[in-house]
Amino acid sequence: MSAVLEQFLNENLQELKEKGLYNEIDPLESPNGPVITIKGKTLINLSSNNYLGLATDERLKKVAMEAVAKYGVGAGAVRTINGTLDLHVKLEETIAKFKGTEAAIAYQSGFNCNMAAISAVMDKNDAILSDELNHASIIDGCRLSKATIIRFNHSDMDDLRKKAKEAKESGKYRKIMVITDGVFSMDGDIAKLPEIVEIAKEFDLIVYVDDAHGSGVTGKGAGTVKHFGLEKEVDFQIGTLSKAIGVVGGYVAGKKNLIDWLKVRSRPFLFSTAVTPADAAAAAKAIEILMESTELNDRLWENGRYLKQGLKDLGFDIGHSETPITPCIIGDEKLTQLFSKRLYEEGVYAKAIVYPTVPRGTGRVRNMPTAAHTKEMLDQALSVYEKVGKELGIL
Repeated sequence: MSAVLEQFLNENLQELKEKGLYNEIDPLESPNGPVITIKGKTLINLSSNNYLGLATDERLKKVAMEAVAKYGVGAGAVRTINGTLDLHVKLEETIAKFKGTEAAIAYQSGFNCNMAAISAVMDKNDAILSDELNHASIIDGCRLSKATIIRFNHSDMDDLRKKAKEAKESGKYRKIMVITDGVFSMDGDIAKLPEIVEIAKEFDLIVYVDDAHGSGVTGKGAGTVKHFGLEKEVDFQIGTLSKAIGVVGGYVAGKKNLIDWLKVRSRPFLFSTAVTPADAAAAAKAIEILMESTELNDRLWENGRYLKQGLKDLGFDIGHSETPITPCIIGDEKLTQLFSKRLYEEGVYAKAIVYPTVPRGTGRVRNMPTAAHTKEMLDQALSVYEKVGKELGIL
C-alpha cells in the first residue's frame, strides 16, 4: 500500500474511533426479522427497515424461487439491450398502479434512483431547492446534475417560498426543482407536501418527492403523496423496494413521457444490469399484497404507537416523529454508542446513529418497530430501555 494512503487511513480511522464515530458492522446469522441472531446471541431487532415483515414472507419467497427456476439467478444484461424480462414489465406496471401514476421505471437501488433521475432532468442551467435534511442520495444526485443547489431550512415553508421567489425572479435558471423526502428517516417527520405543491404552482417548480420511508408506510401503504391525495401534482415519486416492500431496488413513478425520458437518459438504467428475476417477482408480489389489504400496514402503525408511547412515558426524548420511526435522542456521540452497546448486551439491537448521518451533538438510537413485532417483544425492549437509561443517567 502507498505510504501516504496508509498514513491517511490509519490517522482518520483512529480519529473516528476516539470520537465515537466509527461504525462497527454486525453480520447477522439469521433472517432480518423481529428477532435476530448475532454471534450466537438472540436479540429483539429494532434497527431494520423491514417495516412490514415482508423480507421473510413465505409468499414472496415462493414467487422468488419460481422466478429463479424459470429465468435463472440474473437478468444477464442491462435493460436496454436484452436484460428486460417480462417480470420487469410487470413490476413497473404494478408500481404505477400502486402509486397512481401513468408509468414507472425500476432501478437497482433507491440510491440509484436519485443518482439517475435528478441528473437526467436537471443540469448546470438549472436550480434545485433542497430540504437541508434530505437523504445523502438526494444530495449526491443534486451534485451530479451540476445544477445550482439552494438549501432551504427543514420543512420551513416561509424559507422555501422566499428562496423559490428569489430563484425565479433572478432569471438565471431555465428550470427550478424542489426536492424533499416524503418521510425523513432520522426524525420520522412527514414533509409538508400540500404547502410545497402550493409554492411549486406559484413559482412553476418541478416537484420531486423521495418516499423511501413512506412507501408501504404512509397513505395506508401507498405512500406520502397518496396520503395527501397529490398524485397528479407531484412530478417525481421516488421509492425503494428494499424497505417496506422487503426486497431490493428502487423506482421512479410519474407521467409516461418522464419515464420514457429516464429510460433513454438515466445512466444507472443504461449502464447497470437489471435487478434479478427473483427480486422483480418478489417485489411485484409484495406490492400486490399491499394493494389487496391494509392488515400489515395497520399492524405496523399500532406497534409504532405502542413503542413510541412506552418510550415517551419512560422519559426518553423521542423528538417529533409522525411515523413509526422513533428516535431516542441522546446527544453526545460517545454516550449514544455506549447506550446502544448496553442495549445489545441486554438483548435489544438498536443501532447508534451519529455524525455524519445526523448533525453533531444529536446522536440517537433509532427504533424501527415493524408489523412483525409482538407486544411481548416490545414490552421486553421497553424494560431493557428503562434499565439501561437509568444506569447511564439518561433517565
